[in-house]
Amino acid sequence: VQLQASGGGLVQAGGSLRLSCAASGRTFSTYATGWFRQAPGKEREFVAAISWSGGSTYYADSVKGRFTISRDNARKTVYLQMNSLKPEDTAVYYCNAERNGNNYWGQGTLVTVSS
Repeated sequence: VQLQASGGGLVQAGGSLRLSCAASGRTFSTYATGWFRQAPGKEREFVAAISWSGGSTYYADSVKGRFTISRDNARKTVYLQMNSLKPEDTAVYYCNAERNGNNYWGQGTLVTVSS
């Protein structure tokens, strides 16, 4: 599966952005998917994940209540709705797809939150 992330940009603190991750491949609906981020000088960290069916979601404590992950298997797309953005959310955001221990990554999209 190949992944293409988009939707990043510059936003003021308190604003919102929606990231999209478009996938190729006929088996996308069988993959768990998620978002990770990497801030300058820091390691990549988990942000959110969603099961293959969309029935289960998981969030890092730092984004819980502000971010929402969703997926549309018919469109082969995963979304990350980000509200109440903070400067500390500034990072390159990567989408991920996982099945049976195999991980696939998109190229990343930059989110910059100004104070």
